[in-house]
Amino acid sequence: MEWVGLLMFAVIIVVLLAGYPVAFTLGGVALIFAFVGTVAGGFDTSFLGSMPNRVFGIMSNETLLAVPLFVFMGITLERARIAEGLLDNLSALFGGIRGGLGISVTVVGMLLAASTGIVGATVVTMGLLSLPTMLRRGYSPRIASGTICAAGTLGQIIPPSIVLVLLADVLSSAYSQAQLSQGNFSPDTVSVGNLFAGALIPGLMLVALYILYLVAVAFFRPKMMPPYESDERPTLTGLVLALVPPLGLILAVLGSIIAGLATPTEAAGVGAVGAVLLAVIKRQLSYARLREIMESTIRVSSMVFLILIGASLFSLVFRGFGADHLVQEWLTSLPGGKVGALLIVMLLMFLLGFVIDFIEITFVVVPIVGPILLAMGVDPVWLGVMMGLNLQTSFLTPPFGFALFYLRGVAPATLATGDIYRGVMPFVLLQAVALLLVALVPELATWLPEIVYG
Repeated sequence: MEWVGLLMFAVIIVVLLAGYPVAFTLGGVALIFAFVGTVAGGFDTSFLGSMPNRVFGIMSNETLLAVPLFVFMGITLERARIAEGLLDNLSALFGGIRGGLGISVTVVGMLLAASTGIVGATVVTMGLLSLPTMLRRGYSPRIASGTICAAGTLGQIIPPSIVLVLLADVLSSAYSQAQLSQGNFSPDTVSVGNLFAGALIPGLMLVALYILYLVAVAFFRPKMMPPYESDERPTLTGLVLALVPPLGLILAVLGSIIAGLATPTEAAGVGAVGAVLLAVIKRQLSYARLREIMESTIRVSSMVFLILIGASLFSLVFRGFGADHLVQEWLTSLPGGKVGALLIVMLLMFLLGFVIDFIEITFVVVPIVGPILLAMGVDPVWLGVMMGLNLQTSFLTPPFGFALFYLRGVAPATLATGDIYRGVMPFVLLQAVALLLVALVPELATWLPEIVYG
C-alpha cells in the first residue's frame, strides 16, 4: 500500500491543475483515499484520530500567529503608498545616470519585499508603479519587465518573509523528528530568528547581483537603459521622509527578532502597529481603507491556515499508507548520499513551484522530505535558505513562473509576453548563481546565525 500514498500525491497535483481550491483538495483527496484504503483493509483509521490534536496545535502555535500580523503589516504599507514615495524620490535621485531607474526599482522592490513578504502584492504594485514609467523613459521592455519580476520575488528570501516564517515552523518540527529518530531525546530546535539571520546575507547578495547586472547592461548596452533628466530634484527632507520610516520599521522588526529582544510574533505585532502609524502620519488611512486592509488580511490568513489544516490531513493519510518509509528508502539509496538526495528534492520542489504555491510546498513536501534530509546530517538553517532560494527561482522561471503571470496581469497590452519571458532569463541565471554559491559555501547561510545565537 506504500505506492498508494505516492498515487495520492499525484492525484492532488492533477486536481490542483484543474483549478480546485488547494485546502479542500488536500483534505478531500486525502479523505477519499483514506476511505478507500479502509474498505480495502490497507489503512488504519487510528491515524485520523490524531487530527483534532493537530488542529489544536495549529491554533495554539504562537509562531504561526506572526503570519496574519506580518500580512497586515505588508498590506497596510502597500495601501499607504510607501512604495510610490520611495520610487519617486529614488528615481529623481538616480534617474539622471544610466541604469539609475532600474537600480531604483530594484532597491524599492527589496524594501517592499522586506516589508510585505508577499510576492504577488510586490510584483503587482511594482508593475503598476514602475513599468509605465520605465517604458516611457525609453527602457527596453525586456529589461523593465525582468527587473520588476526579479525585484518582486525578493519577498521569498529577504526577511521578514512569510515564506521563512512558515519554513521555520515546519523545519523545526522536522528537525526535532529527525533527532528523535536518531535517539536524541533532548533535540535542538530551529527558530524563525535562525532562519531570518541565515537568509539575510544570501538575500542581500542576490540584490547585489541584480544591481551589478543592471550596471553592466547600462554600461555595455546604454540604449536599453537610457538616463532620464528630470526637472524635479529630490530634497534631503523628501528623501529622509521617504526612506527613514519604512527602513526604521523593517530594522526594528528584523533587528528585534535577530537580537533576541522579541519573539517573531511580538515583533510582527510591533510591525503591524508601526505600519498603521506610518499610514496615519502619511494621511493614507481612512476607515474604509482600514476595513479593506483587514478584509484582505483575513482572506490571506484564512487561506494559509486552511491549507495548513488540509496539509496536516494529507500528511496523516500519507504516513498511514507508509509512503514516508518508501520515500526515505528511495532518497537514502540514491547515489551520492545526502548530496544526491538533496539534488533530487531541490529539483522536485523547483518543478512543483511551477504548478503549486510555496505554501502548499512548505506544508506538503517539506514535512515529508525534511526529516529524511536532516537525519542525513544536513544543516537545518542552510536547508531552509536553500529551499527559499529554490522556490524563488521557480517563481521567476518561464513559462510557468507565478511572478510572470502577476506582471502579465497588470502590464499594458503592448508589452509582449515573450519580452517578459526573455527579460527574466538573466535574472534566473543570477538566481542559479546565488543558489550555487550558497550550496558551495554554506557559511553564507550559517555564519550569521552562529555569530548571533552561538
